[in-house]
Amino acid sequence: MFESLSERLESAFKQLKGEGRISEINVATTVKEIRRALVDADVNYKIAKEFTDKVKDKALGEKVITAISPSQLMVKIVKDELAELMGNTEVELDIKANPTVILIAGLQGSGKTTFSGKLANFLKTQKNKKPLLVAADIYRPAAIDQLKVLGGQIGVEVYSEPENKNAVQIAENAIKQAKAQGYNIVIIDTAGRLAVDEVMMTEVANVKAAVQPQEILFVVDSMTGQDAVNTAKAFNDRLDFTGVVLTKLDGDTRGGAALTIKYTVNKPIKFVSMGEKLDTLDVFYPERMAQRILGMGDITTLVERAQAQFNEEQAKKLEKKIRQNQFDFDDFKEQLQQIKKMGSIKDLLGMIPGVGKAVKDLDISDDSFKGIEAMINSMTPAERANPDLIDGSRRKRIAKGAGKEITDVNQFMKQFEQMRQMMKMMNKIPGGAKGLKMRG
Repeated sequence: MFESLSERLESAFKQLKGEGRISEINVATTVKEIRRALVDADVNYKIAKEFTDKVKDKALGEKVITAISPSQLMVKIVKDELAELMGNTEVELDIKANPTVILIAGLQGSGKTTFSGKLANFLKTQKNKKPLLVAADIYRPAAIDQLKVLGGQIGVEVYSEPENKNAVQIAENAIKQAKAQGYNIVIIDTAGRLAVDEVMMTEVANVKAAVQPQEILFVVDSMTGQDAVNTAKAFNDRLDFTGVVLTKLDGDTRGGAALTIKYTVNKPIKFVSMGEKLDTLDVFYPERMAQRILGMGDITTLVERAQAQFNEEQAKKLEKKIRQNQFDFDDFKEQLQQIKKMGSIKDLLGMIPGVGKAVKDLDISDDSFKGIEAMINSMTPAERANPDLIDGSRRKRIAKGAGKEITDVNQFMKQFEQMRQMMKMMNKIPGGAKGLKMRG
């Protein structure tokens, strides 16, 4: 995500390395490179120029601070301006009404249906809501089936009328059912087209007029770049939507849509979505995104994801086992599963300051843990609970059961023992084990 832009900005900041102070000459050179980087990232030239003019004015207006180098000062200014360009502060969903009606709109292929499932899961697990998904795409039969599959995966009911070709009527009937059965969120997945056309626009506008939604979210494929911004403007002119959702941010995106869509339509980006997993939906925080673009990481989001997966009771049990030197393979497997739920491994590493750049060219598969889990699954319950039981013959059996070489099992056992020894050493440090505790 934004890898090319991040590299180009870093190169621009190097123009100021070794400079003792900010000057019109070195600022002009740096700003020129920043503007080129933004245009290459598919940012409209007018917006890129306006952005860099602000950066230049702020840089030349700054007082000299001896503790901060010119390049550090420029990074801070650019970070602040990027955050401002993307909306500055996060904007939450308006979900106070009962039921709250959320209309999902966008082009075909933008990820509307998958996002609808992700949003239902987010509101159910994070906001303790009872959502009802509504299949109002009357043209694509697979959309109804897809939504039902997604609903089944997250335990959310899907309302559909496969034989009805009136999207307005389907939406109205769904809201009646929601009220009758105590659903407090209604998420309506509407039809899309390959391009903006009058039929689609009229239909979604009619649904809006009929159900009066509290939220209208425009879902846009961020990989389509500046075209996404133009499409957003066309939708907003007709629907006056309340927020934007950027999907496929884990793809080969140049970032122009994320940077300029707020500026163009003056509507906040409310969510960013990556991958197909239904728990990979994040609230959009402009400042955090600016930090990630500039290679500063995003520790806050990383911690929040961890907190969502690790509860206080689990943490206390784990701390007790670590203190008693009883951490076993069942505990280890449980930790792996919790980490996997946090999202893409490469994405998580990218949130750690300084690490994102180091791993950008590495092929880090989300299946990296499968071999380890296979080895643990090949152990008997007694072996998982007591790793010291695993001798040479047992290792051979585990390797065979996991489809691994004996050297793989030996290496894994060695690494696991080293981890246990580290935990044992932490126990000898006052309060050491508490340092290992994940707080929920």
